[in-house]
Amino acid sequence: MKRTEVAQYWEANAQTWTRHVRAGYDIYRDGLNTPAFLGMLPPVHALCGLDIGCGEGSNTRELARLGARMHAIDVAPTFIRHASEAERAEPLGVTYLVADGTDLPFASGSFDFATAFMSMMDMADQGRALCEAARVLRPGGFLQFSILHPCFVPPHRRVLRNPDRTTRAIEVAGYFDATDGRIDTFWLTNVPQEERDKTEPLRVPRFHRTLGGWVDLIVEAGLVIERFGEPFVTLEIAQAEPALEDTRVAPIFLHVRAMKPKMPIL
Repeated sequence: MKRTEVAQYWEANAQTWTRHVRAGYDIYRDGLNTPAFLGMLPPVHALCGLDIGCGEGSNTRELARLGARMHAIDVAPTFIRHASEAERAEPLGVTYLVADGTDLPFASGSFDFATAFMSMMDMADQGRALCEAARVLRPGGFLQFSILHPCFVPPHRRVLRNPDRTTRAIEVAGYFDATDGRIDTFWLTNVPQEERDKTEPLRVPRFHRTLGGWVDLIVEAGLVIERFGEPFVTLEIAQAEPALEDTRVAPIFLHVRAMKPKMPIL
């Protein structure tokens, strides 16, 4: 699938996605993924950062609230419009641009750090996206990104539940089946039925790679892996929000932090 097609799918999703996440329907993001990502992030106060695939800008704004000077890009103009409107309503100094993560419109060495919240996995050429992220980082800078965990959210994943609806196991298959734009159709977890009845579901191109494949792409981009994170909720959160209990059986997300070396790797 070409990157122009990927952009078309995300532009088609952007209005519904923005409305739903701002209504609090993405409980995996709000209840686990973003807090864990920010908890793993090194201090960014006074650093210049780039958020790649920023969507409607909520996570970018969290980085700005930590004191970072943020630029952010997304392929979908509607996402950038909503993010820019939020910036005008509450200025945090974020600059938003319509751009593609595989062709960043910034000079080499422009940023102290870069982030990609659940966007790197949705790019048709993930290797090029990682190379572009590495290019715009200054030596010693870092990239931190989150993706669906390639081991536990491969092309087939099903939650197996006990009679009381607690999670017994996670069924996975197709781990070695690389996908190149398979369209996954779904709703965010907590979208109510009345909203589903009047709205089209999200349609997202899927580009699955194995864990080893991701490691190879990171290394080929000239980055050095510093840390992996596999977040899961506490028992208390799982009891309060049972839909998140499956993360205590196997992780849904993988967080990666990689550094651009100060000296070239020989």
